[in-house]
Amino acid sequence: MNTTLSRLLTALLVAGGVAAAGLFVSGGLERFRMADRSISVKGLAEKDVESDFAIWTLNFRRAGNEFAGVQQALAGDRDKVRAFLKAQGFQDDEIEAKPLSVQDLLARDYAQGNVPFRFNGSGRIVVKSARVAEVEKAALALDPLIQAGVQLGGEGEGATGPRYQLRGFNDVKAPLLAEATKNAREQAQKFAAEAGATLGPLKSANQGVIRISGDDGQDFDDGSSRTKRLRVVSSFEYELR
Repeated sequence: MNTTLSRLLTALLVAGGVAAAGLFVSGGLERFRMADRSISVKGLAEKDVESDFAIWTLNFRRAGNEFAGVQQALAGDRDKVRAFLKAQGFQDDEIEAKPLSVQDLLARDYAQGNVPFRFNGSGRIVVKSARVAEVEKAALALDPLIQAGVQLGGEGEGATGPRYQLRGFNDVKAPLLAEATKNAREQAQKFAAEAGATLGPLKSANQGVIRISGDDGQDFDDGSSRTKRLRVVSSFEYELR
């Protein structure tokens, strides 16, 4: 065999090895070592779940030149918001009214004399409920409050709608990790069989971090999505026989 032919065969063998390694990695194989008879793989699991708790903050505000007038207007708005929520079916233990706040803009150290209204007031009512569907429905039916003259919005969560939570996280955590473990083991068994080996016992495992995101395509959960997507990538190392 001449030198040119020998070099050509060597290059083909190297190229074939690189291609095979690429196939293993794309299939989830993290490391495959016959030298120490072990295989490392990653298992993926994803699941969409519904939120089980909602927190909805309704902020309302008033402004005027008379302290008593602003305070009375806020108290009236608070009663209207509470009545609206009761009409939507919420109970007293789901409704929390925060203290009203009225600020004298001219009493501040950096006050300016050209403010359109001297007093600026705000109020807040917070709905906390496990009846997620009812909260979502009520948040889409605010027209009666607006027509009644309640000025909703302002700082905080009242301007952006309810925030949805998954408080029963531990109930879905175990099945998700079990699915990732199953997925990894199936891959390990496949790779071992292709290598002419038998999969042995588990040497080490790292369950990874369960990531929660919304159903709006973002990689994080800002609370605005009622449906949560859970995703975990777990790492495992098995012996080979």
